[in-house]
Amino acid sequence: METFFYAVPAVMAAGLLLVMVRLLGRSRRIARAWNGGLTAEARCLRSYTTASGGGDTTISTTLHHVFEFTTRDGRVVRFEEENGPGTILEGDIVTVHYAAGHPEEATAKAPARGRLYAESGCLLGFLGAVLAFCVFFMVTAHWMFDETGDLMPMP
Repeated sequence: METFFYAVPAVMAAGLLLVMVRLLGRSRRIARAWNGGLTAEARCLRSYTTASGGGDTTISTTLHHVFEFTTRDGRVVRFEEENGPGTILEGDIVTVHYAAGHPEEATAKAPARGRLYAESGCLLGFLGAVLAFCVFFMVTAHWMFDETGDLMPMP
């Protein structure tokens, strides 16, 4: 029984750390594209949605766009971006931002550094609070058990 009180928070903490690392990577890629200083005209080749959930959970949809553009050195780059504006349709021309060394990490999102940092900071703060609770629970869990490993009765 005692193992359960350590294993579940440990798995949750590992998952939270993975989500935090992915969030930081996403924010870094978008900021690098905006700070790269290069722009190009891209054509939206495809627009589609994916759905997840169902059954007992709510269904959520994600909008995807596939863009293609030519870099300044003549290289054709195709990339996919999630959660773009719903006003972009197939065939539309949009401005993309990219860094010279990483054109495949381009973004069609307009630069909004403050919003990016605020969103990332709030999400990291929330995930950090949940992570801190998991660690706190694991540290204090040993006080809930007696010498035999059974839960102690409530006083």
